[in-house]
Amino acid sequence: MEQVKVNKIIKILDKEYKGIDIALEFSNVFELMVATILSAQCTDKRVNIVTKTLFKKYKTIKDYANADLKEFENDIKSTGFYRNKAKNIIATANMVLDKFNGTVPKTMEELITLKGVARKTANIVLGSGYGINVGIAVDTHVIRLTNLIGLSKNSDPVKIEQDLMKIIPKKYWKNISFLIQTLGRRICIARRPKCDICPIKQLCNYNIGRSLKK
Repeated sequence: MEQVKVNKIIKILDKEYKGIDIALEFSNVFELMVATILSAQCTDKRVNIVTKTLFKKYKTIKDYANADLKEFENDIKSTGFYRNKAKNIIATANMVLDKFNGTVPKTMEELITLKGVARKTANIVLGSGYGINVGIAVDTHVIRLTNLIGLSKNSDPVKIEQDLMKIIPKKYWKNISFLIQTLGRRICIARRPKCDICPIKQLCNYNIGRSLKK
């Protein structure tokens, strides 16, 4: 897709969803990391319901590190894939205490050594937790919409991130994910996209192709 078109898409989405930010609720960087790990294959709304109680029960990183696995699994069960998530969160809490002196690391290289933390989670922690933009968080919404819009032809999250970093100005690296996610939740809904009221319908490859078939 041409850069001029990309810039128009960013400008329209930024104006349409001005001020949109991360939907996950947290009060510190470790809580943000926990919430992001829980959000895999789960809605942010459900995660926020779970963490409302979870964050009152586990107040420090030590609380997570010392958590009983079975009890913790039960605490997060409704987020799905709870066994892996529980194991990863407890292991990560221990790693943060043992390897990083109780402070969530501030580099991509260190973050992705933690259990359950891949580039998406690391980008969210860095961007929304520390205000450091080294990449773009690619979740299921971003994967689906970047393909539909025509921002990337890849299906692999790492390759999509690389594609986006080439065409998205760095100042938008943090927010572009939230803008695309919001478009996906409100307009470009899987199986029933509302193309007629989409703010970027004239620039979207999917809608252009759809219009040509009529």
